[in-house]
Amino acid sequence: MNERIQEVWFKDERIFMRSSLGNEYSRPLESFPRLKDANSEERNSFTIRLQGEAIRWEGIDEDIHVSSFFDKDEPKYDNAVGNLFKKFPQLNVSEIAKSIGINKSLLSQYIYGIKTPSEKRMNEIKAALNNLGKELIKETE
Repeated sequence: MNERIQEVWFKDERIFMRSSLGNEYSRPLESFPRLKDANSEERNSFTIRLQGEAIRWEGIDEDIHVSSFFDKDEPKYDNAVGNLFKKFPQLNVSEIAKSIGINKSLLSQYIYGIKTPSEKRMNEIKAALNNLGKELIKETE
């Protein structure tokens, strides 16, 4: 029998799931940037769907499959993209993502070390930040 989602809750910046087999799993909210950015009410407004194979948050347009809980990787906060955004916390992740042409969730996953950008994507991120710096310099001259 495949494990199915029976119960979901949040605690200490993590999402937890108890399966139909009685196993308990958790993932850091950084793995799901939309959930991380959501407030408590939005996080708790979900439905379990597909006979327990998925969770759906209609209000924030997020879906998590049961298999996502089996991933043992934790965020790698010390990474190139994350370090750039830590050094400059005033950067707006949404706007930087928009300037690159990717969604905020993907950029957030790079920042939190959930995903690793390709060399091409890393160059796009650096180029967007360089362009922002050039625009700032131009505006202050």
